[in-house]
Amino acid sequence: MASAVRRAHHLRSPLPLIRRLGLRRICGGRHGLSTSTLPSPADSETLVAGTKFLETFKEEFEIGSRKITLETGKIARFANGAAVIALDETKVLSTVASAKGDGSRDFLPLTPATKSWFSFYFEDYYEENDAILYSWIGAEQNGKVDYQEKQFAQGVIPTTFMRREGAPRERELLCGRLIDRPIRPLFPAGFYHEVQVMASVLSSDGKQDPDVLAANASSAALMLSDVPWGGPIGMIRIGRISGQFIVNPSMDELSLSDLNLVYACTKDKTLMIDVQAREISERDLEAALRLAHPEAVKYLEPQLRLAAKAGKQKKVYKLSMLSEKAFEKIRNLAEAPIEAVFTDPSYGKFERGEALDTITQNVKKALDEECDEESLKLMSKTVDTVRKEVVRKRILSEGLRVDGRRLDEVRPVFCEAGTLPVLHGSSLFSRGDTQVLCTVTLGAPGDAQRLDSLVGPPSKRFMLHYSFPPFSINEVGKRVGLNRREVGHGTLAEKALLAVLPPEDDFPYTVRVNSEVMASDGSTSMATVCGGSMALMDAGIPLREHVAGVSVGLVSEVDSSTGIIKDYRIVTDILGLEDHLGDMDFKIAGTRNGVTAIQLDIKPAGIPLDIICECLEPALKGRLQILDHMEREINAARTQDDRNSPRLATLKYSNDVLRQLIGPLGALKRKIEEETGARISVSDGTLTIVAKNQAVMAKVLEKVEFTVGREIEVGGMYKGIVTSIKEYGAFVEFNGGQQGLLHISELSHESVSKVSDVVSVGQQLSLRCIEQDNRGNIKLSLKALRQPGSETSNAVGKSNGYTKQTPNVWKPIGDVPT
Repeated sequence: MASAVRRAHHLRSPLPLIRRLGLRRICGGRHGLSTSTLPSPADSETLVAGTKFLETFKEEFEIGSRKITLETGKIARFANGAAVIALDETKVLSTVASAKGDGSRDFLPLTPATKSWFSFYFEDYYEENDAILYSWIGAEQNGKVDYQEKQFAQGVIPTTFMRREGAPRERELLCGRLIDRPIRPLFPAGFYHEVQVMASVLSSDGKQDPDVLAANASSAALMLSDVPWGGPIGMIRIGRISGQFIVNPSMDELSLSDLNLVYACTKDKTLMIDVQAREISERDLEAALRLAHPEAVKYLEPQLRLAAKAGKQKKVYKLSMLSEKAFEKIRNLAEAPIEAVFTDPSYGKFERGEALDTITQNVKKALDEECDEESLKLMSKTVDTVRKEVVRKRILSEGLRVDGRRLDEVRPVFCEAGTLPVLHGSSLFSRGDTQVLCTVTLGAPGDAQRLDSLVGPPSKRFMLHYSFPPFSINEVGKRVGLNRREVGHGTLAEKALLAVLPPEDDFPYTVRVNSEVMASDGSTSMATVCGGSMALMDAGIPLREHVAGVSVGLVSEVDSSTGIIKDYRIVTDILGLEDHLGDMDFKIAGTRNGVTAIQLDIKPAGIPLDIICECLEPALKGRLQILDHMEREINAARTQDDRNSPRLATLKYSNDVLRQLIGPLGALKRKIEEETGARISVSDGTLTIVAKNQAVMAKVLEKVEFTVGREIEVGGMYKGIVTSIKEYGAFVEFNGGQQGLLHISELSHESVSKVSDVVSVGQQLSLRCIEQDNRGNIKLSLKALRQPGSETSNAVGKSNGYTKQTPNVWKPIGDVPT
């Protein structure tokens, strides 16, 4: 009992004992003797805490004439792997953590109603979540990438009510996807452990986008950890100004660039491409890709050196793999019926899915009868592998696809512009069984979206929102928050269309495009590009060119001993099934003149850049075929009729006048909006009005003129209301609250004995100003409007102006010249 008490006492207070013995903590958690001499009892009262030493490791290198630092050991030392990357004053921390346990688990089917966060893996990788897809696929591996931009990185307190960051913003989701896409293919097959990568911006000077830095830091953190991973990777950004490519462009340089290329790779293979461009030609794009690869490779050697100095030994994890014997058994049961389904092009999407599901159930029944637990455990995944082999073999050997098309053949296209005539713009686009409904809504400049990101513009006036409802794949599911896949696909289509919009000076409207997926069987994001382009033209927006998009896939045969691709086929306009069973999803959007947006996702651990560049030519041919259909439906901005064509006007006022228009707490502005249906926005010295049509615009301009008035001009005509009647005349309020006298002698050319015989209190009159003295007294006349020989038409024309300045009234959408 006494020994137990002594042990407990020792465990409760180790630090005083350590300090009394003159020991100190080392970064590895071990204790060592201090260099100082042991203190005597008399000196015990003056003891101070020891010094903790942090052993850090650092690598410095240059890319694009900019110095980059990679460091580990100083921050987040409990993480499985942690690295801080710095470029100038921008620093990003990336950490890796892995779940404990051996990772062995049974097959876990994902369903839309009960999907875990890991379902985003398939949403990112497989463009379309087929109804049968969730029943096919188990968790390849667990993993998640989180990217965070907190306002402290810029020395700013968030403006939210709680003064803290809320749910992830769109940009954070997009940056997380940008990191996730290249690192995920490099995990070993059968690795089921949960791995979480977190990238956090520690500081930002606003000169450099932290996203590329975060990806390289995440690669370094994975290299430092004990998680098995086939990296490192390098990621680089390439811009182009005046025909000259720029490596690692700053944010200022990107604003002038006609290319924003993000490229990720291993030493000899491409992993991910993301492009936003202004109609760059395929030849120039290929040149940019071939420049990007050796620049991205420069990130690899520093990571390897850092991992050699400070990395952990890779842990041997248990992989969930099926034995060769069990695989052959399932293949013998499933291969022949699967081949029969895939060689029959008469099957539709859901008929094919039901037939394949029946085959899976038959295999399961046969294994149940044999009580083969090992085969049952990974049966669904194995049947899926057999499906892959059958489809890929047929494409490689016969050049035929699941639906009977040739490799370079685009599915039948249906286009319709003006599907919903009451809206500003709308279209319906179908390619095969994929169908998308796009709508366009125009708004005032004040309707632009505010962006609270660390870098980039503070707002954007063009927004494309993509929605993938469950009914589009005939499933039941619930709608929750921002979805990574929906945000990613919407942003891709937004980039593609942004290149052809008219400049803001010529077209100041805020534009929102909504893409609603009605049916999905492959490449709904590219269908959104096509439908969005037609809807914008239907709204009368003068696009420079139509934009179309097509997705290109790859089926390859790899030498198992060397990992080199022996044979491959490029497939144009892939189905959702081909997306899942193939090696890549290469989405390319553009005009007849060049590419405007690209997104490349791959499933194997890299594809040679030569094959990637070879895909540009069939993508162009497919794009041109689709553009032919779109241009036959609508090939120029439509001229809208007066009923539903919006109008926009801008007026310049002093801030005092604008405050008068807004009224207390905005009450007057809201009242005008409620009475007219127009939208009014106010910025420094500028009043912007958006109306549904010309009639509404005239009504709101009249109310604005009556509220704020304009500079009084002798001879000008004004509208006013009689406020009081005297014996000698009537007082009229006009021009934003100003008072004028309508003398009895100015009521009529005829003799008037009593003022109330001609006018009454509350009556609205059109009057002419005939005099204004030095003290500001204004005299008005009613008879001057009826004076023989007066220029009545000119006076009426002047009343249509609502300030002395010429108002900037933007033409109807359809009347803006291209």
